[in-house]
Amino acid sequence: MAKGLGKGLSALFPGESLSKAESVENINVKSIKVNPYQPRKIFDENAIIELSNSIKEHGILQPIILRKKGMTYEIVVGERRFRAAKLAGLKEISAVVRNLTDEETMEFAILENLQREDLTPIEEAEAYQNLMENLKITQEQLAFRLGKSRSHIANHIRLLSLPEKVRLYIMEGTLSMGHGRTLLGLQKKEQIFPVAEHVLKEGLNVRQLEKLVQKMNEDVPRETKAKKKDIFIAEHESNLRDYFGTSVTISKSKNKGKIEIEFFSEEDLERILELLNE
Repeated sequence: MAKGLGKGLSALFPGESLSKAESVENINVKSIKVNPYQPRKIFDENAIIELSNSIKEHGILQPIILRKKGMTYEIVVGERRFRAAKLAGLKEISAVVRNLTDEETMEFAILENLQREDLTPIEEAEAYQNLMENLKITQEQLAFRLGKSRSHIANHIRLLSLPEKVRLYIMEGTLSMGHGRTLLGLQKKEQIFPVAEHVLKEGLNVRQLEKLVQKMNEDVPRETKAKKKDIFIAEHESNLRDYFGTSVTISKSKNKGKIEIEFFSEEDLERILELLNE
């Protein structure tokens, strides 16, 4: 698989020119299966209906991309068009069949959705996590292959540390990615879900939530409150936080100091250790 794939898909997607060995075929919809690596879990039913009506009137304007899988075909790109075509009652659908590995199929499916901005932040995070696990690569390597920044990858994956119900709120769009990232800043992690519920009830925006989280983190016994942090230490903390994609605290005394890096799961710990070993 070529590195830096996300920076130039070179005729992968419909509308691009085909290679000399390729052609558009009409494939029976009954012989087509959905992509098991499809990162998108939520399909807009109204959008599918609208596309189906368009297909009834104009037909399939762009072929989908398939790969042969035994006696059947598997969708690589174009599941929404496939769903709409079935809804429109089509017996066949125009497609280009390509010889792709599981890894390529997974990567292409994610890239298609990322380019079309079709994924929720949680779906995107899960897609990144699956790619790293299946391809056995680090966040840095994944960022290069997809043409993304490492911090973009890290900030999404951090969302997977949120409680399941909070992740569902982000999936549904009732909470934003900004809300999720801010909730992760709570020092007492058991407060995340109750605060998320409070955000929904009061309709707090991200800026209001940031102020609430800051207040809750500062609401500790006076004798345990930390002194105002040195501006240079704070800057180093910020740089490390961006690099590791998690909370980092630097504390310093007269003769020694320590750096604390927060992690939320075994997978998150492995991710941080990989970054330390790079």
